Amino acid sequence: MTIIRRFKAEKPVISFEFFPPKTDRGFISLFHTIEELQPLKPAFVSVTMGAGGSTRSKTVDLVIRIERELGLTAMAHLPCIGFEREQIHEILKQLESEGIRNVLALRGDPPKDGADLAAPLDGFDYASDLVGYIQQEHQDLCVVAACYPETHPEASSAEADLDHLKRKVDAGAQLLITQLFRQ
Repeated sequence: MTIIRRFKAEKPVISFEFFPPKTDRGFISLFHTIEELQPLKPAFVSVTMGAGGSTRSKTVDLVIRIERELGLTAMAHLPCIGFEREQIHEILKQLESEGIRNVLALRGDPPKDGADLAAPLDGFDYASDLVGYIQQEHQDLCVVAACYPETHPEASSAEADLDHLKRKVDAGAQLLITQLFRQ
């Protein structure tokens, strides 16, 4: 089921976000935690992808397993940083072939080693570019994009941040999602 349908059908909408563990033992532990959270009836869950796509296979595998084995609606985070267009296409094809219908299109964080944010020659520079590509090439997916209630930390102004958000919506983002953290 697409997340947008969940928002239309359920109120309030509760979701959980998970980070793929680095080890097989952590993967098993996380899956058990998700099972324990299932009675809270989240409308969906999402799984992040590490900086530069470092947890690509674990993210895809976990999202597929959550939907297949637990029956929860799951969404894969998909950053464009570090991926060429063909790699993005292959990830999306794999998700679609396994019945995943939700993708969070992101620019992504730079790798922790401080590598440049520049997109590969045949990649995407911005989340809005990725959103447009997904809408054009993978129309069956629900494309979610990020928004920032207090502006993106790299935005030059609130107006510039809103312009970037509008580009995502104009490119075809069907839903905007944000996170709030309390420290």
